[in-house]
Amino acid sequence: MERDDALTAQAKSWLAEDPDPDTREELARLIEAGDTAEIAARFAGTLQFGTAGLRGELGAGPMRMNRSVVIRAAAGLAAYLKKQGHTGGTVVIGYDARYKSADFALDTAAVMVGAGLKAALLPKPLPTPVLAFAIRHLGAVAGIEVTASHNPPRDNGYKVYLGDGSQIVPPADAEIAAEIAAVRSLDDVPRPSAGWETLRYENIVGAYLERTDAVLTGGSARDVRVVYTPMHGVGRDVLTAAFERAGFPAPTVVAAQAEPDPDFPTVVFPNPEEPGAMDLAFATAREAQPDIIIANDPDADRCAVAVPDAESPEGWRMLRGDEVGALLATHLVHKNARGTFTTTIVSSSLLSRIAAASTGTPYTETLTGFKWLARVDGLRYAYEEALGYCVDPEGVRDKDGITAALLVAELAAELKESGRTLTDLLDDLAVEHGLHATDQLSVRVQDLSLIADAMRRLREQPPTVLAGLHITSAEDLAKGTESLPPTDGLRYHLAGDESGTVSAARVIVRPSGTEPKIKCYLEVVVPVADAAALAGARAKAAEVLAEIKADLSKAAGI
Repeated sequence: MERDDALTAQAKSWLAEDPDPDTREELARLIEAGDTAEIAARFAGTLQFGTAGLRGELGAGPMRMNRSVVIRAAAGLAAYLKKQGHTGGTVVIGYDARYKSADFALDTAAVMVGAGLKAALLPKPLPTPVLAFAIRHLGAVAGIEVTASHNPPRDNGYKVYLGDGSQIVPPADAEIAAEIAAVRSLDDVPRPSAGWETLRYENIVGAYLERTDAVLTGGSARDVRVVYTPMHGVGRDVLTAAFERAGFPAPTVVAAQAEPDPDFPTVVFPNPEEPGAMDLAFATAREAQPDIIIANDPDADRCAVAVPDAESPEGWRMLRGDEVGALLATHLVHKNARGTFTTTIVSSSLLSRIAAASTGTPYTETLTGFKWLARVDGLRYAYEEALGYCVDPEGVRDKDGITAALLVAELAAELKESGRTLTDLLDDLAVEHGLHATDQLSVRVQDLSLIADAMRRLREQPPTVLAGLHITSAEDLAKGTESLPPTDGLRYHLAGDESGTVSAARVIVRPSGTEPKIKCYLEVVVPVADAAALAGARAKAAEVLAEIKADLSKAAGI
């Protein structure tokens, strides 16, 4: 009872300074109803600021995304920037079309100006890559994108970049979090009603589109028919303009998902990887008969690709992020791209084979997330299996679903010109390097303690065999390695089978950094003698992956 009374008192104090009439009304109803369970859910802690910034459900209280939380976050970031010597520097602020995104962006601009910094606000909801580009283009000291990316409609988020255009990494995240915690009252945060600059659309988007010229590799092939969905997000106008500028035919846009809509009415989760999310794109493609389907997530920093597949009930198959990553890498290698190719430890090892076969192409791996990939020295190309690709690090030092879509279209057009497809090139890679088949065991939970329980169980009772393959090395990534800083994860390397039909396998288990999920990343490598052996290799890989899933699920208790 004492705890409930204390939390209710905290809620009343929050109510007194909340600047948003919507959340004030919501919180007042909870207090009047005496809903102590819901008040506890919102006030028994704070939304934690980390390397992904902030992300959470909209609503009143410190455990939700709201204007009060955003104002404190902005004030903490401003204090951090000033301590780093950036007083008077420019902070660029972008936002997507979710509920409250524009409000959060305006609050951030006001806080920055009140702290003595300059603020430049993007003119409308725009793709996250435009914000990442604007930071470098304008020489800003930091950038903020208000977005929850592909999270459910009830969520929003706050992504922070520093002046190099990359997302924050330790120790900056902890230092910013400490400054946020030092903000005691919103009354202590000056928030003028004017003083920031609103950038002109034609200037900032025009400069971004000009930079997309550097993405294409110089070929003239442009004959590729595309069905495109922005997934109710903000990618459509910029992507279609980029396609027109590059000389590609205008994509056929999925009509029901063309306009920004914060309710995401046609999908359960606005993520191309989620079951059912691509159904309308597949239906549109069955009518339009394109060469490929391209999808962005709602803030357009991810790019998904689907190809015709006669064996699929939909007539189309989504390519895995690892497959698109390998295709783009191969395309760049063939065009003599120079610099380091990199991916994350949870992505396919095929990229290392592609780089090794290309003279003078360095390769490296990082922890999960573009906050790490973007900081690789000499970076030329980076991707992560979750549909993120950086194909122009000098322009956008982050994942960019617009420029990735351009490069996919160029590759598809060049292959089409020679009578081939993306699937044909994937087959070539399997014959040359072995079939690198990947899959994922991903479990969404309501109770986050279940994730901690699963990780603890695997640490205390680690498996020794999965799918009949012996584990040759088991690493607790929380201890760090020679090349990787510590992270909450486990990595297992598995030997091949005695018959030689499987040459190797790998499993990584980790909690998601942005969603309430535990994720297990699986890879099986199957040697392929020639194209005739591909069907058998795929069947074998699918069988082994299914067995690994079952055994791992049992071992983790998920």
